[in-house]
Amino acid sequence: MYTLMIVDDEPVILEGISRLLDWKALGFQRIKTAKSCFEVISQVVDWEPDVCLVDVCIGDELGYELINHLNGMGIRSNYIMMSGYDEFSYACEALRCGALDYLLKPIDKEMLEKRIRQVVVEKLNGTVPEELGKDEDPVFRRPFEELSPLVRKIVMIVGLEFGQHISLKSIAGRFRMNPTYLGQIFIKETGMKFSEYLMAYRMSVAKDKILNTDEKVSVVAAEVGYTNMNYFYQHFQGFYHITPSGMRTGNGE
Repeated sequence: MYTLMIVDDEPVILEGISRLLDWKALGFQRIKTAKSCFEVISQVVDWEPDVCLVDVCIGDELGYELINHLNGMGIRSNYIMMSGYDEFSYACEALRCGALDYLLKPIDKEMLEKRIRQVVVEKLNGTVPEELGKDEDPVFRRPFEELSPLVRKIVMIVGLEFGQHISLKSIAGRFRMNPTYLGQIFIKETGMKFSEYLMAYRMSVAKDKILNTDEKVSVVAAEVGYTNMNYFYQHFQGFYHITPSGMRTGNGE
């Protein structure tokens, strides 16, 4: 229904905010990200963002100057500024150019959700669910609080490092535990091998990116930890019974 645009020159921030809230539940079907002002200006007419989260400093450029430029182009969106600087002058400039709010990094989840809900209802004339579901693991579909402290730590590591080379052995090394024993604990509590969980988590992230971004499949594969495209295609099609491009276009190829 709505389109969200996140502008920040740090890829980690872009990824983090795109996964911070349940955007679909709030009505956002498309999430666009940009690492530079040029990328925004060259694509914004096609993107037609309903809400823009803009960092106050984008490389050597300033976020509020970008907003002023977009206003001059006739782009009407709802802007929220983000910054790691708690400076009054930045906040004043943000509000002067029409930004609805000025949020400090690291972005507070509850504060962001509250503001987004307000924008959807008051600015976009939409509706939002009264309460989003509890934070839950995307693979197990269980609230994190139901998991044991040890398993919760394991899934948190996967959530942070799924794009890197991680294994049960490397995680066991951090806990100074025997990997075989750790694997048995994981299976006993979850009914799933760690390797199966890791692949399922990567596939869930890949699916989200395929459906909600315009990133090339090769880029998505690399972002979720696959250096071999053949393996990625095999795992994706085996998991979802459809190719990445088929899922994106909806033609069931």
